[in-house]
Amino acid sequence: MRHKPPLPTRTLTTAKLLRTASTDAELKLWYHLRAKRLAGLKFRRQHPIPPYIADFFCEELRLVVEIDGSQHDEETDSIRTRALERQGLVVLRFWDNQVLQEIEAVLEAILNFARGRTLSPPPLPQGEGP
Repeated sequence: MRHKPPLPTRTLTTAKLLRTASTDAELKLWYHLRAKRLAGLKFRRQHPIPPYIADFFCEELRLVVEIDGSQHDEETDSIRTRALERQGLVVLRFWDNQVLQEIEAVLEAILNFARGRTLSPPPLPQGEGP
């Protein structure tokens, strides 16, 4: 069993505040991700991954989904993405206007990633198959 150390109080407080101050794009995507609505995958929103707080996180896929608005800085986002990737996570980024205007395409991109990670068939047992 993997033991997770407790999160700093400030991180937990910030995550809770972010959940109550979601953007329109975050709310729209959360509607589709919550309650395992997307292919039965469990997502969490404003999930702490020290030193960051991910917009959305699926532990099963080791997937972080970030929604970037006009306030995002490309260099800062790149540093953040590389840090999360060093923790063995994959980061998918979408612009907030993509989520608001093209939600089906955003969901399809997440599903395509999920299919590549979880839905590849297991190899046939020895002696079976062509």
